[in-house]
Amino acid sequence: MFTLASVFGASPGGATGSSSFMSFIPLIFMFAIFYLLLIRPQQKKAKEHKALLETLKKGDQVVTAGGIHGKVTALDDGVVVMEIATGVNIRINKGYIATVVK
Repeated sequence: MFTLASVFGASPGGATGSSSFMSFIPLIFMFAIFYLLLIRPQQKKAKEHKALLETLKKGDQVVTAGGIHGKVTALDDGVVVMEIATGVNIRINKGYIATVVK
């Protein structure tokens, strides 16, 4: 018969200290892998994008996240006015600027 202690994972000898720590090692290892492969690169990319938006200035050739190419004609707090053709200006949110074309 199963006892209540064996159902909840307790060892029969009563020494649960080291076995409970050993059960957390794979979780710690998985978190470290997720951090190195997913979280850290996303944070680095977000920091680079923020720096790109801070250095944005009038006259820059940019590409939006939707693929629209144009030239920055005016900047506000969170809005960029972009000329996509001669005499055609659009307003977009600053966060949607993907890259600056050099």
